[in-house]
Amino acid sequence: MQTSIANRRGQRGAALVIGLLLLVVLTLLAITGMNTASSELIMAGNEQYRQNAFHAAEAGIERAISVLPSIPQSGAAVLVPNVSVPGSTSGDTYTTASRYMGDDLNLPGFSAGKFVGFHYEVASTGTSARNANSRQVQGAFVIQSAGGSGSFGSINP
Repeated sequence: MQTSIANRRGQRGAALVIGLLLLVVLTLLAITGMNTASSELIMAGNEQYRQNAFHAAEAGIERAISVLPSIPQSGAAVLVPNVSVPGSTSGDTYTTASRYMGDDLNLPGFSAGKFVGFHYEVASTGTSARNANSRQVQGAFVIQSAGGSGSFGSINP
């Protein structure tokens, strides 16, 4: 009987102190895990917005290439600002700048003087939420008949 009384006096609440220390450690681990998860969620959202901006810039390039015949052959850039991307739910937009770069009279593989190649450059900047931006530059080469006399004019209809 005396040994059990001596054991009780020697313990003096050590289990309570150790339990509280373990609880503090577990709480710190939980808080760290929550902060890490929140940061990763924000990073995943930013990546999604960056992808949206990239797709908006690509849509701008596709649209600008489809209207290349209307670009004047003066060398001045034709700007199309802030066009909304069709079907976008986050307000994605693109801005394009299309520019005539010059022509090529002697195209390899074609009859001399019968065809002409027109060089264009299209730059598109896509914008999405949280100021996500993507800039894409694409070159285009349009081949057109130079006409029977070997002279050529604008590709504009």
